Amino acid sequence: MTGQSSTRGKITAAAMALAVTLSACTTFPELDAAQTPGVENAAFPKLVPLDGLLTGPEPRATVEMAQGIEGRIAGLQARASRLRRLSAAPRGVGSRLARLRQKAAALRAMQ
Repeated sequence: MTGQSSTRGKITAAAMALAVTLSACTTFPELDAAQTPGVENAAFPKLVPLDGLLTGPEPRATVEMAQGIEGRIAGLQARASRLRRLSAAPRGVGSRLARLRQKAAALRAMQ
């Protein structure tokens, strides 16, 4: 049994060495060539130190920010109201559904 175990160990070690050797031969693409045009001049947000964010005062919403959010809320609520009024069911489904509910109530009453 120990002979088989040591043979398997040698094969495993050889396979691992082969995998490492082959992966060392891989060529990686040039990352600078992968940039899209204009990315070096893009307006990225400024980086700020993390300490100031952790120990500084809590951020507060301005009146303008609150009004903007409230406007978005009102718009989303109006859209939701319109969507609730729409019926995606084909014609006649409402009356069939009402009949099925009546039958279900009658069956429950029989139990």
